[in-house]
Amino acid sequence: MSGEKPVLRVVRGTPDDLELAALTAVVASLRTPEPETEQAPPSRWADKASLMRHPLPKGPGAWRASALPR
Repeated sequence: MSGEKPVLRVVRGTPDDLELAALTAVVASLRTPEPETEQAPPSRWADKASLMRHPLPKGPGAWRASALPR
């Protein structure tokens, strides 16, 4: 610790311990957050879009195409 620079330096005035603690808390909260790790996409089991009805096929042979997997 002997060669480290101080993080905060009081330039003017004589703050007491409580004021220094409050200033330290504010400065520490302003620190930029670490980047979040990229999350994996949700599984297909959890996908709510699969609960939505797909549009019905139209035209000749539509009844046959309605039973085919999508």
